[in-house]
Amino acid sequence: MGAACRRRLWPVALATAKKQVTIPTRPQWPVALATEAPVVDRDAAAAPGVGPDPAAQAPLDARRLAVARLWAVSRHPYLAAAIFASPVVAVPGLGKVTVDESWRLYVDPELVEQWSVEVLGSLLVHHAGHLVRDHAGRARSLGVSEHVTKDWALAADAEINDDLINTGLRFPSEPVLPQKFGWEPSRLAEEYFHCDHPDSEAEPDCGSGADAQTRSWELLADRKSGLPPGERHLTRAQVASDVLRYCEEGRGRMSKSWLRWAEDMLDPQVDWRRVLAAEIRKGVGTTAGLVDYTYKRPSRRAAASPDVVLPAMERPVPEVVVLCDTSGSMGQNQLARLLAEVDGLLRGVGLGRSRLRVLAVDAAVHAVQRVSSGRRLELLGGGGTDMGAGVMAAAKLRPRPSVIVVLTDGLTPWPAAAPKGIAVVVGLIGGGRAKGNRTWEPPGWARVVHIDAA
Repeated sequence: MGAACRRRLWPVALATAKKQVTIPTRPQWPVALATEAPVVDRDAAAAPGVGPDPAAQAPLDARRLAVARLWAVSRHPYLAAAIFASPVVAVPGLGKVTVDESWRLYVDPELVEQWSVEVLGSLLVHHAGHLVRDHAGRARSLGVSEHVTKDWALAADAEINDDLINTGLRFPSEPVLPQKFGWEPSRLAEEYFHCDHPDSEAEPDCGSGADAQTRSWELLADRKSGLPPGERHLTRAQVASDVLRYCEEGRGRMSKSWLRWAEDMLDPQVDWRRVLAAEIRKGVGTTAGLVDYTYKRPSRRAAASPDVVLPAMERPVPEVVVLCDTSGSMGQNQLARLLAEVDGLLRGVGLGRSRLRVLAVDAAVHAVQRVSSGRRLELLGGGGTDMGAGVMAAAKLRPRPSVIVVLTDGLTPWPAAAPKGIAVVVGLIGGGRAKGNRTWEPPGWARVVHIDAA
């Protein structure tokens, strides 16, 4: 840590006369830095009849714990937001330090007295890794049950500790490392979980914050002392931003795993199929809901008023047209696969195969095709690109479409305005960049879904 950071941090530890000190020079930290760590009264917060005897509780040295936090932040400043966010819960006789899914930190007051500041700070860094990387949520998504909790705990610890080698941390016992089990380094916990697990005496227990299995000493999830889901997400985003800033400023070494996690956190990969399906359903649902009057057929109530011609109610049937960019920059196999995805999505929203019309468009519009499968599509073209001509041609079809889905790489001109009364969804394949890194902006009047072509 630089000298400027030391001047901002260490005077805080010396200001013991104040209960809480906020540091305005680091506004990106979403929490206040406290010289005395916020301690939760476990007996007052727990349910009636739960918790240790208050008379048996040993006082927690909050100042020593605060110094441990500052020690941890001085060596891993990008984890400051997570380390200072966790409220502390004193649990006498616990014999360890754990975290829960609400980011509470459970500590045994006796261990705070016995262990050095370096050991306490190292455990804070370790547990912050569990919380920031959401090991509890990932364990739940993976379906980790109680009888395989040990395997997941070893995998999660191996993922974290592998990034902490040679960083000056000191643990109370030998840390779990992937090399110890013959696993490859720099892997995810999910990969380690599915590896062979040899017999080991190591049984790490970091709490439900690491495996989503609630412990008997933990407070209920709905207690106000923990962090709500929204704050947890914002704290993770803050840590990810600090990780990238730490790397850009060249302030120290950073493992590739942390960098990969930060990039994924701030720029997540969205499943374009789900987004495209939602946009198509939105357009189809809007059209299907446009119930109107019509005189094409008599009203069912006509017999009640023989002298008056009453209109009937009509609900329009959604018509969908797909425009496929068949210019030279697009591949036939790629478009056939994408069309198969759209075909399945249309069937999922209740449209029959006969209602799917496809136009192959390059610089001109080719014949309209009704297809039941992407494999039967004939992609004609291979010249220039003008999807605007395709949109205008699709708007003139009869019956008139209610939704137009455009599959293109985006290197095309567009009409100045959307066709009246038609929802347009653009599936943008790739980044929409031509040679020379020229950017082609998608139309502002269309719903744009970025599609991963890989």
